[in-house]
Amino acid sequence: MKRRTTLNEFSLGKVYSGPRHLARIFLFTDIIIGIEQGICSADNKPSVAVVWERKGEMETRIALIGVIVENTDSVEELNRLLSEYGDYIFGRMGLPHREKKVNVISIAIDAPNDIISALSGKLGMLPGISTKTTYAKV
Repeated sequence: MKRRTTLNEFSLGKVYSGPRHLARIFLFTDIIIGIEQGICSADNKPSVAVVWERKGEMETRIALIGVIVENTDSVEELNRLLSEYGDYIFGRMGLPHREKKVNVISIAIDAPNDIISALSGKLGMLPGISTKTTYAKV
């Protein structure tokens, strides 16, 4: 079934406006059929509509991403990334180790393999942040 979604701004991989669930359109779980430009009838501003179609459900895996935070300057970006992938995260636990000035975060995620790898990679590229991912055998 073809669907049409209107967004103000978008780029492959991110949705900057529109309902949160629409972010999945650009995460390789759907096929983008076309892009239409026009004028929004509500406010007469330029708008962009994405015409898309759902592919079959992708197989997901359960994983645990361990995060060590040694530089608190990166925490804002870390939290932004976790919010961006929030639809896949089903558990999160953070433990501060005040004596050693290190924070440990465990992230439980149920997502396609490429999503897990993307999140882990993006987190690991942040300054002062290291990650390690382990996958369930199921």
